Amino acid sequence: MTQQPPDRRFEPRHAANARGVVVAPGLEMPCLIVDQSASGMRIRLDRGFALTGTVIVIDLARGIAIEASVAWSKGLEAGLKQSGQTSLRGLVPSRFAAAREALRRAGWG
Repeated sequence: MTQQPPDRRFEPRHAANARGVVVAPGLEMPCLIVDQSASGMRIRLDRGFALTGTVIVIDLARGIAIEASVAWSKGLEAGLKQSGQTSLRGLVPSRFAAAREALRRAGWG
């Protein structure tokens, strides 16, 4: 019997199972938001791609863009630390322009 390592999260995580899009310079890729807490999330990409640095994850159902830094990436999954979020409805700051366009291309904007 194998023991699971202790969970090091400070907040409880909740299953999200939400469709999303990851946006970064030169990248726009569909993803699944697997689970989420107040400060982070785990996503699953459609294909293997090593995410690094800072990304924006669009939660398609809620129409929000979540700024996050990549904490880890392994295979199709990545763990992200959230740093902020904004609604993509109405006017958005210029740093979210690519995210808003990705939301429109996904048919949600």
